[in-house]
Amino acid sequence: MNYKTLFSLAKNDFKAKYAGSVLGAVWAFINPVITILIYWFVFQVAFHNSDIGNVPYVLWLVSGIVPWFFFADAWGGATGSLADYSYLVKKVVFKIESLPLIRVISALFVHLFFVALTFIILFCYGFKPQLIHIQIIYYMLSAFVMVLALGRICAILMAFIKDINNIVGVCVQFGYWLTPVFWNVENIPQNLTFIFKLNPVYYLVEGYRDTFVYNVWFFERLNLTIYFWVISIALLIISNILFKRLRPHIADML
Repeated sequence: MNYKTLFSLAKNDFKAKYAGSVLGAVWAFINPVITILIYWFVFQVAFHNSDIGNVPYVLWLVSGIVPWFFFADAWGGATGSLADYSYLVKKVVFKIESLPLIRVISALFVHLFFVALTFIILFCYGFKPQLIHIQIIYYMLSAFVMVLALGRICAILMAFIKDINNIVGVCVQFGYWLTPVFWNVENIPQNLTFIFKLNPVYYLVEGYRDTFVYNVWFFERLNLTIYFWVISIALLIISNILFKRLRPHIADML
């Protein structure tokens, strides 16, 4: 399947998600914006949370929550891709391995908007463009690879175990609170931080903040970078093995 076809399918998937509603695809942007405003009001206005260093809280919050929005949306979408497109799975000529990819690309459309929004907030606070800002491309690619690998695995498993979708939902809820999205990991005891760093999404959230807030290059966090890519590549390999071995049985299970 070529890139043009993938992009077209992803665009149609994005539109279909909000088909029938008055505002349509605008809801994909409204809900995250409202969530950001709520957290900003609660933690900054109501509780006067300022223990994040000498940076605007809204910038710190947005730069951390944006990658999480993408990860959660793409993971959930990719997990249900085979079940939602069961009519395509049953076509012998269709490459079902591309279905989770289509859902991840669909989630990427919204993500690009919020990355742009982060840049707007950054510049509104008087920060100037810097070379390190191009690093966001690397972290977007990292997030894309990680969530695609997870989504492929869960999509295959969901064909055989229907509870996988609910399990992913629970994991997303737990992960949201256990990942330092709106709280600073430096506020917890040093001997416990390694537990949170085992979560690959920690690398992504902190990576976005390193790019927009802290000006830290990814190679300066060499151990975390190596750990993240070992996990990501291992998950991709597992997903390929599962697709190869289970593909003949997936259509019968859906």
